[in-house]
Amino acid sequence: MIRLNCFFQAGEGEHDYKDALRAAVSLAEKSRKHPGCIAYDVFVSTTRSDVFMVCDTWKDVESHEQHAATPEYKRYCKIMNECGHFKIEQFEF
Repeated sequence: MIRLNCFFQAGEGEHDYKDALRAAVSLAEKSRKHPGCIAYDVFVSTTRSDVFMVCDTWKDVESHEQHAATPEYKRYCKIMNECGHFKIEQFEF
């Protein structure tokens, strides 16, 4: 099993945050249907208005790699990366 905790911080202003959050939520909705997805959630910070976290859990590395190769992953990650930056923690069980 593999889990990724992806901490997002918006770039400049509220517009970037909202666009990135919309992209993250859309990606989560689609990703839950991907083979090997155990969980895919977006958590919004209650203390910082420019931060959220995407937490996704996969059956194995191969499942995550297949997910990362999908058009929606590339599309939504591009939007999020244009709006800010991520710090990613990866755990394997």
